[in-house]
Amino acid sequence: MQSQSRESEPVPAYSWYALGVLVLVYVLNFIDRQILSILANDIKADLGVDDAYLGFLYGTAFAIFYALFGIPLGRLADSWKRVRLMTLGLGLWSAMTAFSGFARDAATLSVARIGVGVGEATASPSAYSLISDWFPARLRATALAIYSSGLYIGGGVSLAIGGVIVDGWNKAYPAGDPVFGLAGWQAAFIAVGLPGLLLALWVASLREPVRGAIDGLTTAEDPHPFRGFVRELYTIIPGFTFLGAAARGWKSLLLNIVVLITALAVARGLTVILGSGEGVILGSLGDAIGFAFPPITDQWLLLAIGYYAVFCWAAALRVRDYPTFALTWGSPAFLCTILGYGTVAFMAYSASYWGAPYAERTFEGVSKTSLGFFLGGGGAVGGFLGVVLGGRLADVLLERTPSGRVWVILFGLLSPIPFAVIQYTTESWTLFIVLNVVVGALAASALGAAAATSQSLVLPRMRGTATATFFLATTLVGLALGPYLAGYVSAASGGDLSRGVLATLWITPIGLILLLAAIRLVPKAAATIAERAQAAGEVPL
Repeated sequence: MQSQSRESEPVPAYSWYALGVLVLVYVLNFIDRQILSILANDIKADLGVDDAYLGFLYGTAFAIFYALFGIPLGRLADSWKRVRLMTLGLGLWSAMTAFSGFARDAATLSVARIGVGVGEATASPSAYSLISDWFPARLRATALAIYSSGLYIGGGVSLAIGGVIVDGWNKAYPAGDPVFGLAGWQAAFIAVGLPGLLLALWVASLREPVRGAIDGLTTAEDPHPFRGFVRELYTIIPGFTFLGAAARGWKSLLLNIVVLITALAVARGLTVILGSGEGVILGSLGDAIGFAFPPITDQWLLLAIGYYAVFCWAAALRVRDYPTFALTWGSPAFLCTILGYGTVAFMAYSASYWGAPYAERTFEGVSKTSLGFFLGGGGAVGGFLGVVLGGRLADVLLERTPSGRVWVILFGLLSPIPFAVIQYTTESWTLFIVLNVVVGALAASALGAAAATSQSLVLPRMRGTATATFFLATTLVGLALGPYLAGYVSAASGGDLSRGVLATLWITPIGLILLLAAIRLVPKAAATIAERAQAAGEVPL
């Protein structure tokens, strides 16, 4: 182990080069994820689905598997070669995006989106951990913000690319191409999926940094990196979770069963209260085994399973690796930070996803190409500027006050609201586009600060797991709920997407309370990491 930190050393040029490659990966990550926005209305017309399903497809179908597989993959990022892991994940999600182009019904498209979610779950745990070993603490928020800019660049580029492909394809083949009969939206999926297979080869050429060396806390390689990964898989797969709970004693097993029953009961209650109808998953399973399950819509069933699986994982983590549990799930500062940012994501994901469908329905005469160019380009510029400047501001404020980064998250929660209200009520196409840049920039300012704060509250060996836990909040709170609820409100009000998107603002007071608590808790938590870890049983290096 090195005797002192390399914090003050200049950052090597290779670190910036490698960061550039990771940005490209994240750009493609969000092209493949966000292109669904510009294609939503075409999918709705071709497959005969409603806005609630479109919200489910973009949000929950992707988010649950992205979040849950992010847990074991985050663990693998802590123990295996992160470059290899990202390469494999990139290949998988790119292939599944291309496969989406051959979907002929909602069920197939849902399965493809699940595959995209599993593949993309490798990206950020690996990238966050790599960046934390390529850049010193004084520049991590900046580096993470630059990486996160790929989110906004990819999201914007996806709209522009999707609009051009759909308009061009449908003009050339109004009844589908003569070979496969593919519509424009299907061709768009294939066109953005295939390049990822080539990018995976480039990613594979990156050098793996020594874990923790830049902090003077060099961590030896795990001789059995996949053991922890397999154990994590067993903690999140329903059924096997009972075995894991039973191994911890009958009380743990009983609690596990109660949590599952409670989660399913809440899902059933939400189905009844919201009138969401019967879902495909339980209905198909019931037909297969000859049993009539109480109807639970897929949205609430998957969400119930997701929250139950997270509980199982956290309970197992508490037994197997209590120091990591103590610094994440057991840390009020960590939880307030990630959940506070989750409320930002709740609104931001809704606005970014539904922006293109809303504009296409509201502003007549605007082609998909123009819509994709102006909306996507503006979103990319706004998001890029917001996340980079927000990350830099977070680093500057951290030098002045230990809670400086959290203030930036709070700014990202509150500042977009008045502009979003005007954006989704204006009848002016020009004003809508201008406000799209403003809202995107303001909301994006929180991401780098939130990511860096979550990384700063754990030890180096815990960073992959901390990242996975951070993304549980952004996905299970933000992505899995925000877009669906906006779509549900829209569907319930006759397709009024303005009402749907603005309905997500109700979560603001919750986020405000969480982040005010984080401002108070984070300074002490960041200053006592080593002491709290050792008190929880961590062996000093």
